Amino acid sequence: MAPTATSGRSENTTGILFGAGAYVLWGLLPLYFILLVPAGAVEIVASRIVFSLVFCVALLTVLRSWKATAVAARDLRLVGTLAGAAVLIAVNWLTYAWAVLNEHAVEAALGYFINPLVSVLLGVIVLKEKLRPLQWVAMAVGFIAVLVLALAYGTVPWVALGLAFSFGLYGLVKKGVGGKVDAVSSLTIETAALTPLALGVLIWFSLSGNATILDNGPAHFWLLVASGVITAVPLIFFGAATRRLPLSTVGMLQYLAPTLQFIIALAVFKESMPTERWAGFGLIWLALVILTVDMMGGPRRNRILRAATTAA
Repeated sequence: MAPTATSGRSENTTGILFGAGAYVLWGLLPLYFILLVPAGAVEIVASRIVFSLVFCVALLTVLRSWKATAVAARDLRLVGTLAGAAVLIAVNWLTYAWAVLNEHAVEAALGYFINPLVSVLLGVIVLKEKLRPLQWVAMAVGFIAVLVLALAYGTVPWVALGLAFSFGLYGLVKKGVGGKVDAVSSLTIETAALTPLALGVLIWFSLSGNATILDNGPAHFWLLVASGVITAVPLIFFGAATRRLPLSTVGMLQYLAPTLQFIIALAVFKESMPTERWAGFGLIWLALVILTVDMMGGPRRNRILRAATTAA
């Protein structure tokens, strides 16, 4: 039975709800990390990895999806690729947690605003993609913005660049995996690859007396345990959104997360925002507007190209 226009609109609405849900949850992460104090960034990330695996195991059992995961796990090349992705996302998580806990939440938000520009740059360098004129303009404006922000911070904004490049490279690696593995199986394999190291870190913290998970009451314990759900759910929502929405729509939704992070950094954490930083952020936002305009013109370019091909 062919899909109707109504069912298509329903799928689109569902996809937008899933996508918005994923990015809103990611945008609210700074508030969650503050609740985890006195845990430090390393303990938070190690807990996040271990409890994400626990959640994934439970989810695979409920969904009866162990067979698909077992098939993926037998592909050593795929497992190696996902292990590499896991290292990149762990670096991203660690950098982000440290930034939020050390009054660099504004710079962390900047990293995710820069991320689309980094993705375009990686496409040129690694995938040998050719930039369209508006993309060149956006990249030039983004480069000037980084220079302005370097002057504003008195140094290169390493936190922002580290977040942007680690997540950009993670996306590039995951793009290489393509449709070989579903979202839950992928997350399970990634977290499983990191779990031995994460468990070792948590054991070392406990033996050295630096662990907080058992020493700060039941609320703190359960908040750290919840990190598995809080990590996995937005990733699953994101996977559900990408299956239902055009890439251009997903690209538009991605600005929700850094926007929320930026608002939280200013309104809740009261981080400073001098004039020169506003100038740098303004240039980044201008670059993103240019990228968005170029992206929205994609469907029209494709129609023109198809018409020209048909005419030929």
